[in-house]
Amino acid sequence: MWFAGNAVIDDLTNKFTVGFNIEGYVLSSVQLGFIIGTLSFALLTLADRFSPSKVFFTCALLGALSNLPLLLPEISIFNLLTARFATGFFLAGIYPVGMKIASDYYKEGLGTALGFLVGALVLGTALPHLLFEFNSDNAFNTVLLSTSFLSTLGGFLIFIFVPDGPYRSPALRIQLGVITQLFSITSFRKAAIGYFGHMWELYAFWGFVPLILKTYSQLQGISIPIALWSFIIIAIGSISCVVGGFISLKIGSKKVARFMLMCSALFCLASPLFFTVSPYLFLIILCLWGMFVIADSPQFSTMIADAAPPELKGTGLTIVNCIGFAITIISIQLLNALTDTIPITFLFVLLSIGPLIGLYFLRK
Repeated sequence: MWFAGNAVIDDLTNKFTVGFNIEGYVLSSVQLGFIIGTLSFALLTLADRFSPSKVFFTCALLGALSNLPLLLPEISIFNLLTARFATGFFLAGIYPVGMKIASDYYKEGLGTALGFLVGALVLGTALPHLLFEFNSDNAFNTVLLSTSFLSTLGGFLIFIFVPDGPYRSPALRIQLGVITQLFSITSFRKAAIGYFGHMWELYAFWGFVPLILKTYSQLQGISIPIALWSFIIIAIGSISCVVGGFISLKIGSKKVARFMLMCSALFCLASPLFFTVSPYLFLIILCLWGMFVIADSPQFSTMIADAAPPELKGTGLTIVNCIGFAITIISIQLLNALTDTIPITFLFVLLSIGPLIGLYFLRK
């Protein structure tokens, strides 16, 4: 559901006549909803006090319903952004709660398990672009209905087949000082800051992949199937998540996260050069960037889960997600605001700021 609005952004913007770039606002509305949702879930310690599978199921259904107002023919900008906000809010009970469920099942090998889980997240993120590419006649309705259906199906699958894990340690009450408690743990704090640096780059890159492809097409005077390649560039990260998870069994999550963060920082810094290379090399580079930009995410989540007390793992993952996605709004809106100010070919150098800060805090 996350990128359903962005996959059909051209059809959405055709309904409105506005004097600003609406794409960044559509994406940021989801991010803002997710932030408010994760903050609420963390303060109320919902994922630790209640069955995480039931929380996941409930939020999957409500998120699917929140996705449907985009189908209204006369939807206003306010209602559009409100619907996207609601979708983001209920995603707060899906992504971090999914990681909580995984941590309840794995005492050892959590990095590998989260590699598969985040790989699934990546495929789900990319899927609306693929649905749009292969349903050109009625893509708008197909994307929105399909994503809502799959969210509902996913919720039922978790509810029916995934009971609470054997290592779950439920919290018995609301603990309002939990955020301060968690960030007082040095290993938790350092892993969280590394994750924040990763998030500065990730969703801005994903959100602007179509713009990168469109800009290159215009500069080179060629035609690229933007929706298809947006899917490929985002989805290929699922492979690196899984591979990184297996590598973490050998060398540890921290080394994997640090290497991936360094590589994605280098891609950000070198990005102006990418617009000058041949089309085949350009697409290969973007696919590699798509792999490096996400592969550190499950390893950061593993480090965060390992550092948190067992009864607060869900809340720890949720609050770090909350802050991380707040950071994505800043980077997305920064790029959105600068698209008319600086050449787009130099725009993505700014994304290196996050990975470089993350690397500083992950140093020995």
